[in-house]
Amino acid sequence: MKITLSLMFLLLALSASAVEVKDTVKMHELVVVDERHSAAEVSNLPQSVSVVRREQLAQAYRPSALPTLTESVPGLFIPGRNMMGYGVNSGGAGAILVRGLSSGVGQMLVCIDGEPQYSGIYGHSVADLYQTHVLDRVEVLSGPASARYGSNAMGGVLNMVTRQVESNKVSTNVTVGAGSYGTVQAEATNHVRKGRFSSLVTAQYNRSDNHRENMDFQQAGGMAKLAYRFNSHWRASAMADINYFYTQLPGTVDRPMTDNEQWITRGSANLTLRNNYNSTSRLVRSLMKGRFPMSTQGAVTIYTNFGKHKIDDGTADPVNAPSTQYFRSRDNVAGVSAWQCVDFFRGNRTTFGIDYQHIYGRAYYTDKATGSEKAPTPASGKSHRDEVAAYVDFYQQVTDWFTLDATLRVDHHSVAGTELVPQGALLFKPMKDGELKASVSKGFRNPTMRELYLYKVANADLGPERLMNYELSWKHWLMAGRLSYGVNVFYMKGWDIIQPTMVNGASINTNVGDIENCGAELAFDYRINKKWDLNTNHSYLHMEQPVLSAPTYKGYLGARYHEGRWSAQAGVQYIAGLYTAVGANEQKENYCLLSASVGHRVWKGLNLWLRGETLLGYRSYETILGYPMPHASVMAGISWDF
Repeated sequence: MKITLSLMFLLLALSASAVEVKDTVKMHELVVVDERHSAAEVSNLPQSVSVVRREQLAQAYRPSALPTLTESVPGLFIPGRNMMGYGVNSGGAGAILVRGLSSGVGQMLVCIDGEPQYSGIYGHSVADLYQTHVLDRVEVLSGPASARYGSNAMGGVLNMVTRQVESNKVSTNVTVGAGSYGTVQAEATNHVRKGRFSSLVTAQYNRSDNHRENMDFQQAGGMAKLAYRFNSHWRASAMADINYFYTQLPGTVDRPMTDNEQWITRGSANLTLRNNYNSTSRLVRSLMKGRFPMSTQGAVTIYTNFGKHKIDDGTADPVNAPSTQYFRSRDNVAGVSAWQCVDFFRGNRTTFGIDYQHIYGRAYYTDKATGSEKAPTPASGKSHRDEVAAYVDFYQQVTDWFTLDATLRVDHHSVAGTELVPQGALLFKPMKDGELKASVSKGFRNPTMRELYLYKVANADLGPERLMNYELSWKHWLMAGRLSYGVNVFYMKGWDIIQPTMVNGASINTNVGDIENCGAELAFDYRINKKWDLNTNHSYLHMEQPVLSAPTYKGYLGARYHEGRWSAQAGVQYIAGLYTAVGANEQKENYCLLSASVGHRVWKGLNLWLRGETLLGYRSYETILGYPMPHASVMAGISWDF
């Protein structure tokens, strides 16, 4: 702890010694929440929103975006097992937790360009898909967002926004690196913008032996995104990606495993047609006959994400109890979303939307020796579900200092039935540069195919999980927007949480669990001058029922530097009260991490970079029980723009 405080004071001292700043930045950030909804300022959204931009992601030189998000977003935590690779949430790795709610059980929704990304059978996200080089920014909505996004957004939304080209040019980036534990990262990105057409094509390959025997990881994949602007009002875009990864897991240190392997293929695709008419357009003037300054924008998107999984659960005794079968599954989530936002009168924004999803999944075992199929599950006729919903959001600026927002969603699930989902927020501006926001929102999660039909604990009569969240937040901008801070306090109460319960002598999934969490979050950003940025965030979480992999306290202090040919960043993260086991054998973990990276432009677009992780690696720590994390590691490489 003394080392942590010393480093914090050192960073603050460096900040205080910076020269007087002469530039200014925008006070409010305009952010497109996703491709399904209208653009809005962060301050006007009902949820607490954190935006991690490309420069912050790229400067860390990490292939995965998730470690940077853990540092940058208060209340967000992502457990891991090794230097590279998460797998498909086995043992909790890669589960994205916000305020104690987890994507590992489908309570936290992950999107790419606004479209949901999760396994159709298990309902969880797949952490190894979220690569830094394809991203323009990441938007994290903390707190229930089910009124807009439906099921799985019970705890919030993490939206990955892919990169776009703003000016006419052709550019390519190639980044390669290598380092500790036989780790290699390589990625290539090509941008084209010519008139109305733009494209983004990427490819990547990552691998690592990691820090334990039988812990190999490999990944390869790519993405293509095309966009065309027909005119000033209409544009279309299409995106497709495919990723393959192999993960080998060694088991816990006290129970080693062999043959514990995963072969995963996942992909997604979408097609979007978007419109945007402002009050000066001929169409709007003809519709409204000049009576109101109306504008309208909207989109229709068709999307799919799919997966093919082959998993060997391995064995602790390969001689006497060898592994004899593979678990296999196929899943697909396909849907259509459409929304139209209309500004009926001054200060108004009303959005109408509809969503439809078809969720398919099939899981079974095959014999290793013969390849014959065993016990297909879910049973025939129970391999798919459908969900349809409609919502309306009414946003109105009543005065210069008071705004209200209300959303109502009606969501129907083919198994769980119909759910009404309200959300409301009040925004007060008692001063020009300060905002106070009060919100109440409902979240829900429909049962997954695994919970309904798979394994002995399955229960086809399950209903949705439900949660109410109450939140108060304050945001303040100072020094022409160069300095900002925000404080959030929240209380959430959840019920009908799905968990195994003994019924008539047998364990079965039932809606009997509760959630009661409360906490506070603080974020502080200071652009000291053109060279230096300082940021820190802190979060405290109290859980009546402790949640695995959820820390009680998380704090981070970081600084970024850029001048001429040099760039650098460093950060200290402290975790306290991280639950690695709950129940009768409850265990907690406390640890402190230091990470740093530096880049140097040696010639035109050619940069050399160096990255260090866990630089305070004086002791082992765990985020998952039985899986000690690696000590200090170093990566070095080149990044070439041409």
